[in-house]
Amino acid sequence: MNGESVITPCPQCGAKNRIPNERLGEQAVCGKCRTPLALARLFPDWAVDIRDRTFSEEILHFPGPAVLEFHAPRCGYCRMLSPILDQLAAQYAGRVKIAKMNVDENPITASQYGIRSTPALFFFKNGKVADQVMGAVPKGEIERHILAIL
Repeated sequence: MNGESVITPCPQCGAKNRIPNERLGEQAVCGKCRTPLALARLFPDWAVDIRDRTFSEEILHFPGPAVLEFHAPRCGYCRMLSPILDQLAAQYAGRVKIAKMNVDENPITASQYGIRSTPALFFFKNGKVADQVMGAVPKGEIERHILAIL
């Protein structure tokens, strides 16, 4: 056990619940009132679209591991990667947040991370960049990087 965990509030009683990262895929219940906790809000089973204004909250302050793809609508490789990211989001739901950011509509964050071409994948752990991959890569390669941040 590495000691890292996610804290999620109970929707019923508001109690804060600490869930160890290694148990994120399991159905969690509130320790106080036993209400099921909806981790889907934290780790949806689809690739979430984020913007410059939500980047800090969605990625940097996110309590778990996250993958962010910088993409452009005109990029053919990005369009090929999109369904793969949705598959990975469903596969790792409850453990990893998968997100996408359109660089044309969100130039501030793209500039801060030095994005000059798309697709670019950034792997975050505890709000810090743990790894990055430039260009389109196979699903297995992305999974290898995801497993490294779990």
